[in-house]
Amino acid sequence: MKKNKISKNWINKQRRDIYVRQSKVDGYRARSAYKLIEIDEKFKIFKGGLSVIDIGAAPGSWSQYALKASKNGKLISVDLKKMEPIGKSVQIKGDFTEEKTQEEIKNNIKDKVDVVMSDMAVDTTGIKNIDSIQTGELCKEAMIFAKDLMKENGYFISKIFIGGTFNEIVAEGKKYFREVKVFKPKSSRKDSKESFIICRKIR
Repeated sequence: MKKNKISKNWINKQRRDIYVRQSKVDGYRARSAYKLIEIDEKFKIFKGGLSVIDIGAAPGSWSQYALKASKNGKLISVDLKKMEPIGKSVQIKGDFTEEKTQEEIKNNIKDKVDVVMSDMAVDTTGIKNIDSIQTGELCKEAMIFAKDLMKENGYFISKIFIGGTFNEIVAEGKKYFREVKVFKPKSSRKDSKESFIICRKIR
């Protein structure tokens, strides 16, 4: 009964959500596209010809925006789930935390990349501190992976949850990058503890 109630609440919330409705109009696969759009509007990240790696890409709305905004750029999308194709992007199906998936990403890169972005999150338990810690570990892994593949002036963007490991992740970002900002887009739901860390200029 409790699960059914949660499902009904989620469906009702989706119906009322302006970003869900707008995503259907604009052709994005999910409302999360607008979080990346807001990040880009604030930090001016995307431009023509960029090379981008999108980790935890499914269903693909971040990849859709990145490909559109970086006209003629190169995009590699990575996820556990199989995705519908997006333009001429390279799609890798696999667990990012496994070495073989990371090697496959590297094998598809000739030069250093401009942007590494991650919207990865664990399946939530409902216990916010545990969810924060586990998603924080994914963010740290993506950051450590990204720093060796990015151009000196490149951007790293990742979802983080405000909670137990938040300060640790920000400190980790400052260890590798000269510029570290935290931003919560308006399109991120008010009751969500998610924010995004935006890092630039590798040390």
